[in-house]
Amino acid sequence: MSRAEAQIAREIIRDAGGRVVGRTRLQKIAYVLSASGLYNSFTFSYKHYGPFSEELATAAREAKLLGLVDETEQMAAWGGSYSIFHVNADIPAEVPQARLGLARLAAQADAIALELAATALFLSKEGIDDPWEETERRKPEKADQVHLQAAKDLYLQFRQIPAPEPWPNIL
Repeated sequence: MSRAEAQIAREIIRDAGGRVVGRTRLQKIAYVLSASGLYNSFTFSYKHYGPFSEELATAAREAKLLGLVDETEQMAAWGGSYSIFHVNADIPAEVPQARLGLARLAAQADAIALELAATALFLSKEGIDDPWEETERRKPEKADQVHLQAAKDLYLQFRQIPAPEPWPNIL
């Protein structure tokens, strides 16, 4: 892993508003940006929580070690832990508005809706004919009608942000 990739992890957190709660959310924000043509530094594959990049996970750890980001671990109510990533940095004027809009929308979105929307996008890009049905099949514990509708609404919000690589119309 390089310092450049650690710097990209820092930029993703910065562009998301300087604070990202959860490693899974960081993964989804990075995937949303990558799928939109705004970063191509990390390779994503499908894991239990949807699109995941081991390269990004490593870059986030290195960014912490290099002092590029602050990471605080908190105890979750269920007994595990989660991370809060923080970056205090100004956003350069040349950062595309699409990158800021997508990153901030993902950072503020409901966690389950974000996971389902990112999963449907990933499956669509993998050539799955009905990515929403496949998302529901793969995530039955999360993909109830309320969460699926929230994910579709979020997906539509993402689609409305002009990006170099538009999101497919799978609604």
